[in-house]
Amino acid sequence: MRGRFITPLDRYIAGEFTRIFGAMLLGFPVLVFVIDLVDNLRRYTERKLTVKAVALSYLYWIPDTLFMILPAAVLFATVFSISTFTRYSEITAAKASGISFYRFIAPILVMATLAMGLDLVFSEVAPPANAERLRLLAGANNSRDDDRYNFAFASEAGRVYRIYTLNVKEEYVDNIEIEERASKQQPGLLIASAKGNYRGDGQWMLQKGTMHVLPTPSTDIVIRFDSLVDRDMRESPQELRSTEREPSEMRFAELTRFIGILERSGADVNMLKVERMLKIAIPVTCLIIALFGAPMATSSQRGGAAYGIAVSLATTVVFLVLIQLTKSIGGKGLVAPELAAWIPNILGGFFALILLARVRT
Repeated sequence: MRGRFITPLDRYIAGEFTRIFGAMLLGFPVLVFVIDLVDNLRRYTERKLTVKAVALSYLYWIPDTLFMILPAAVLFATVFSISTFTRYSEITAAKASGISFYRFIAPILVMATLAMGLDLVFSEVAPPANAERLRLLAGANNSRDDDRYNFAFASEAGRVYRIYTLNVKEEYVDNIEIEERASKQQPGLLIASAKGNYRGDGQWMLQKGTMHVLPTPSTDIVIRFDSLVDRDMRESPQELRSTEREPSEMRFAELTRFIGILERSGADVNMLKVERMLKIAIPVTCLIIALFGAPMATSSQRGGAAYGIAVSLATTVVFLVLIQLTKSIGGKGLVAPELAAWIPNILGGFFALILLARVRT
């Protein structure tokens, strides 16, 4: 069975693709890191970051960089390998022996599919690494991980917390209000407390406050307390701080949960929905871009490095521009956010089908 489906030609094509693809994976991150270092060296110096901290930040940046550049690496590998086969008439020889162009590029599409799976892995590995990188680059005086001020948080149970000060490191809040709307099963509830401490058992101890029980819109039962254990407030200080995390710091499931929390608060989450769907759409681009690049690389009779670079760079720039437009129109609600994230792939797939249909097989 192996000999029937995997021929020496398949191994040759896959090997040529892999060689170029591997070079791109090594070269692109280095190029990105050098450009970033030149642009931000002064900022790193002003923050008094150590060489170790900067070096570690780039180490943590590798998964996210690879997540973004894998489609471009697939494109370069596809265009350069096909251009090489075209220049040396290997595609023509394959056609003469009865092998169609579609069968010829099958190994490249298989490699692109494997790259897509790898990119999906990077989409889940990158967020925690990004969070650590941002912590390293924040500098010694950063309070991002410890404090948050004057914000609202909607719990999964439907409660809304309004908090003036949150200290994650010391695990306490100052001036907190907890609102729980009335339902058929229970009355409305409003708790105001001067301070709350997070306990080791996953609950909060509220101090010096009042609790308003609202069984009807016109009834208000007020209970004052020195201390109160809120058994329904189970969010940790880290979860309460999560509202200021960037989409790049959250995995797909975490971002889905975060979007649900903000939706219950009535916030606009269109942009976040686009960012979430891009975590899947960008890896799929690896396959779309291979389908697009393979017939495109055969459109030049001579091929060559200059042609391959021009095609690859132009296509990469177009896709990057389309992704930014996608975020804009999806974030503003002009198109459904989930659909907007797929617009670059839909357009790329459409043109790929046209190019594939025009190739002489």
